[in-house]
Amino acid sequence: MAQIIALLCALIALGQPTAASAEKRVALVIGNSAYQNTSELRNPSNDASDVAAALKRLGFQVTDGRDLDKRAMERTIRQFGLALEGADIALFFYAGHGIQVGGQNQLIPVDARLASEGDVDFETLPLSLVLKQMEREAKTSLVLLDACRDNPLARNLARSIGTRAITIGTGLAEVKTGIGTLIGFSTQPGNVAADGIGRNSPYAGALLKHIEDSTKDVSGILVDVRNDVLKATNGTQVPWEHTSLTGQVYFRPEAVAPPEPPAPAPASPSGRNYDKEMEIAFWNAVKDSKNPAVLKTYLDRFPRGTFAGLARVLMEEADKSVRTSATPPDTGSTTPAAASPSAGTEAPTAVSKDPRALARALQTELKRVGCDPGTIDGNWGRKAEEALAEFARQSKTTLSTEASQEALKAVAGHSTRVCRLICGGNEMERDGKCVAKAPPARRRPQVVETAPKRKKEGSSGGSGQMCWSQDRRNMAVVPCSDSNSSGQRAY
Repeated sequence: MAQIIALLCALIALGQPTAASAEKRVALVIGNSAYQNTSELRNPSNDASDVAAALKRLGFQVTDGRDLDKRAMERTIRQFGLALEGADIALFFYAGHGIQVGGQNQLIPVDARLASEGDVDFETLPLSLVLKQMEREAKTSLVLLDACRDNPLARNLARSIGTRAITIGTGLAEVKTGIGTLIGFSTQPGNVAADGIGRNSPYAGALLKHIEDSTKDVSGILVDVRNDVLKATNGTQVPWEHTSLTGQVYFRPEAVAPPEPPAPAPASPSGRNYDKEMEIAFWNAVKDSKNPAVLKTYLDRFPRGTFAGLARVLMEEADKSVRTSATPPDTGSTTPAAASPSAGTEAPTAVSKDPRALARALQTELKRVGCDPGTIDGNWGRKAEEALAEFARQSKTTLSTEASQEALKAVAGHSTRVCRLICGGNEMERDGKCVAKAPPARRRPQVVETAPKRKKEGSSGGSGQMCWSQDRRNMAVVPCSDSNSSGQRAY
């Protein structure tokens, strides 16, 4: 019996999912160094080998390849596509040559020649080939491209095309993605990244430094990577991200998300006054601000909102940018100024399904600051326009009377009442609200007591006055001073 119990306990223990097995994590890693028709790159093969090993240790199912020609790249990408089914997190790391042609990014196999414009379609692979598969199958997609190196093949192709309309750009082009995707570039779009003089490129080396040891989420790790690359390249290379992640993503499965900071007691309405579409409209209004206070207005209303994690990253970068700009420059330095790290994380534009969501959010904010827009229904009419015009006048802000993201951002930035409270004739202001006046107290009739008239001295005897006599039978009248007087005056 004891053996049976022990066996059951062992089976139960084996059946318990760990943090790593609780979600499916897959990765594609490609590094191309040995180019056949141009000079060989020093580091991509090493970068891919080291990143693949690190991801395997982190619990990723890795599909990898190094020094791949076009056919081998197609096979590897197809193999990765089969592994994507049901993935929670999918990651693609590419090191090697890339090229942007007409604003589209192409990955270059080691056997590419690119002697003419037509060779682009047959000798390269579009980045979108991988990205579409990832976004279709995985809940979260991470793409890290260390492919912005100086590219002789691109120069040759540009010379062969000459002045025709198609554009051969330097480095890679910016990529727009759907919700739940992050794309990281080793440098700014349109710029060239260094290959490095050690085993790894500056970007891959910084990534390997933080990917396994840091307990931060992906966005926080890439901020650290950016700072390390800026330092290693004297500010000439600035890693860049375009992100539309809607939550925190961790490389380390056992990493625990830090507790949410307690939401401050906002002077603004809480998220319960907003629906989902209004939240999207609010985010689109403030996301591109470089002012931490403006970004904080989103967190005040939505501390656990869809974009809360990204908002905190943007606030952190904006704070660093403010502190950096406040530091006096060293006029004696000859080092090129580093590009602002705050430009590293680009906030995504979320698409609202309700065209009236922006107007409803603006009406809600106007009501909060005391400018009555009427019914909060998304119908932007005369009363709402008058409320916005009054806000602009009181806050000394130049705004049109149309519902716009600019207006929403301006109104949301005020934490106290802006418009003067106007109460009705039977109301009074109390604690920022109009309340009914108390009815006046009813006046009680005033009773005036008068003192009795004092008799003149000497008149007590009633001299000259006549009274009835005590003899009632005769009904005689006698002087009141008479001893037979009854004291009752007759006249």
